[in-house]
Amino acid sequence: MAGERVAGERVAGGQVKVRVGVALGGYGDAARYTAAVDRLEAMGVDSLWVQEMVFGPLVEPFIGMAHALARTSRLKVGTGVAVLPGRHPVLVAKQLASLAALSPGRVLPAFGLQTARADERPMFPVPAGRRGAVFDESLELLRLLLRQESVSFTGQYFTVEAASVGPLPRKPIDIWTGGSAPGALRRTGRLADGWLGSFLTPGEAGAARSHPGGGRGRWPPDRGGPLRDQPGRGHRGDSRVAGGRGPAPAPGRGSGRADRLRLG
Repeated sequence: MAGERVAGERVAGGQVKVRVGVALGGYGDAARYTAAVDRLEAMGVDSLWVQEMVFGPLVEPFIGMAHALARTSRLKVGTGVAVLPGRHPVLVAKQLASLAALSPGRVLPAFGLQTARADERPMFPVPAGRRGAVFDESLELLRLLLRQESVSFTGQYFTVEAASVGPLPRKPIDIWTGGSAPGALRRTGRLADGWLGSFLTPGEAGAARSHPGGGRGRWPPDRGGPLRDQPGRGHRGDSRVAGGRGPAPAPGRGSGRADRLRLG
């Protein structure tokens, strides 16, 4: 298997609970994906992370999540990471809500700004120079759709009226973001429940974990989600957003070890 990810979480008595997640890398092609999923389930691995690759053999992340969740009963499955700007957040919310209804508590979405390969970026079209702004608004609308029965939203890029993606998950889905640039970390502090760091040295991961957020951001954000006390940010109607929950730890990858950041 390729990149192993380890997440630690302190529990009662000062002990550390360790969770192991795996990113398949080259084993994520369709020919080997099913066997890898079955092996991870049998080994008791905590989570599988499916990466975004358009031009290549790897399984598409949302298709891969659905396939893996359908074959297993315990394995959690996440995107590590999927591009959000260029996908319509209403359709993404519908996909995540459906997966969470079919496999409660096992869906771990993590999103990024763009693909690593420049030639894949046109496959996720956004207005020129506005990818970061589209990402922010997409995250905001996505969170609302996964936490409210009905959403009316007027933004710069997206507008919906009384939108609903179906029954809400019993436990709100944590939404994580990736990236290690200052802007990405500020976005995590403002709009995400956790951070997925990739290809970082231990020193770089430590610096990211201690990043102050800056600007309007909160690092870490208030528990319960960054939109809880922001009724004026484009949405109207029912403003109930789940609060008081403890977001899941976010594992990551880098230099043979993983980096996680628990927000809240």
